[in-house]
Amino acid sequence: MSTHLQGSLFDQTDELRLGPLGGLRRTELGSGAWIDVLPGWLSGADDLFEHLAAEVPWRAEQRKMYDNVVSVPRLLAFYRAGDPLPHPILDEARTALSRHYAGELGEPFTTAGLCYYRDGRDSVAWHGDRIGRGSRENTMVAILSVGEPRDLLLRPAGGGGTAVRRPLGHGDLIVMGGSCQRTWEHCVPKTSRATGPRISIQFRPHGVH
Repeated sequence: MSTHLQGSLFDQTDELRLGPLGGLRRTELGSGAWIDVLPGWLSGADDLFEHLAAEVPWRAEQRKMYDNVVSVPRLLAFYRAGDPLPHPILDEARTALSRHYAGELGEPFTTAGLCYYRDGRDSVAWHGDRIGRGSRENTMVAILSVGEPRDLLLRPAGGGGTAVRRPLGHGDLIVMGGSCQRTWEHCVPKTSRATGPRISIQFRPHGVH
């Protein structure tokens, strides 16, 4: 699988290293939802992108939409609790996040879902947690992004209000917490701008989708 990654000027290091989480900045979204953002949490993120793009057993999925079967516009991989993750730095990241949020979340992050956006045509539509625990209780989803930045948009559930936009890539971290999974929706929209590939790694507690 070929990739065309434009290296970040701020990520010119071969050392994969996580920074401290003390630099997280919280934004209150309303209705009990919030996001924490930490740009460049992972140094050497472009090297991790190359490793994941080549080594993860990516799968293409199809889903039924109305009377048609359509291809999901991104590649996917999922690691259950206890599964070995595709790089040791991801174990370190999950452990660090579980430790940092232990008092607030009350449980560890256990699973890891990966999405591979190959270019601007790949996307994920507006969604929240409609079937998992996040549909009825407060929880968290932590997302580490490597590769070229793509916009993550958030809006109140149902589409009202102004969307919040955060470009994420090259080792950036975002954590969606509180009621975010049920009172807000998020998406990665398609873009006609020339953009390189991006991989997001989503850490979730047990039972959160």
